[in-house]
Amino acid sequence: MKRPWTAAAFDSTSASTRVLVLAGVLMGGLLVVYRPSGALDAAVAAAALVSCLAGARWPFAALLSQSCLLVAAHQLGAGIVPAVKVLAAVTLFELAVRRSGRRVAAGAAVLALAVAANRLADLPGALPEVLYKMGIVAGLPLLLGAYIRFSRDAVRHARERAEQDELRAGQRLLAARAAERTAIARELHDLVAHHVSSMVLRVGVARHVLGDTGTDRAADPRITDVLDDLHSSGSAALEDLRRLVAVLRDPDSARPATASLVAAEELPAVLDEVVSRSRRNGLAVTASLDPAVAGLDAVRGLAVLRLVQEGLANVVKHAGPGAHARLTVRMAGGGAIHVGLHDDGARTHRPPEPGPRGHGLIGMRERVSLLGGSLEAGPASTGWRLIAELPASTASLEPQT
Repeated sequence: MKRPWTAAAFDSTSASTRVLVLAGVLMGGLLVVYRPSGALDAAVAAAALVSCLAGARWPFAALLSQSCLLVAAHQLGAGIVPAVKVLAAVTLFELAVRRSGRRVAAGAAVLALAVAANRLADLPGALPEVLYKMGIVAGLPLLLGAYIRFSRDAVRHARERAEQDELRAGQRLLAARAAERTAIARELHDLVAHHVSSMVLRVGVARHVLGDTGTDRAADPRITDVLDDLHSSGSAALEDLRRLVAVLRDPDSARPATASLVAAEELPAVLDEVVSRSRRNGLAVTASLDPAVAGLDAVRGLAVLRLVQEGLANVVKHAGPGAHARLTVRMAGGGAIHVGLHDDGARTHRPPEPGPRGHGLIGMRERVSLLGGSLEAGPASTGWRLIAELPASTASLEPQT
């Protein structure tokens, strides 16, 4: 919330500047309007200005000295008594702006008595006139200063309340997001993790049955290979799900262990395993994997892994039997990463598969866009191609501490 200039002008931190400006204006009034004619007037004017400047730090003491100076100047017959009254009124205004309580009331009473003391000889006949001057010199500055102080305090309290409301709104939003993450984690655990663990258990039982030496015939090695692959893939998926559930439940406590589902130095080996699994699924893959990807940060390393996994899975699913895929993962100039996948399958001639369309390509685009990179996917002269470029730095995506 931007503060208006009027609030800044009457803030307590601007007291010195405010007093200097007012003293300069009053000095101009002394020189132009009242024009001290003798040594007495000049001495009284100088004392009044000095006490006015002292009011920047000690407004109460300055007001007392000016009240005494007002009485002395009247008794000595100085010609600039009205100017001293103006200076004293300005000091009382400054005191009321910056202070509250007994000192302000005492200062206003002392100034009012000083005004009345100069007209004691005219009382009681001039009582209405004396009361009017007391109200103008002492009452009006007191009311104006108090009003500005109350308004300034009200604005400050309103600003503090607005900041507190904004903080509470942010806390409510964080709480809502935490509740949403907990609900998603619960559903992942109850639905996906439950079924995956059940599948892994059943595959393990099948492997045990087929490998039992008491069976009448030996199991086909191809069947045992498939079951072994299903068991390892299911176990890895279950472990990834458990880590993801931990992140969703408590991102702060889970971040050191689960910032990435794979360590950076293990990325080349994990990519090799992904390629090997695709080959076991019947896809001919020619892979060129740059060992330098082991030096990637966790965010980009995980993005590369997901791009390769999703891309090869799409080739296996859509390219058709006998397709061949060429995979390239390399570090480009300046630390950028290039991921390229091209297959020669005839997916454009295959009828669409029944059921709802997946979100793999959409998820890849969102992940690459979040990192500030680019992704192109579509039909090529033969087959399908996917090209992703990730920038060299992800500093803007790191959490602020």
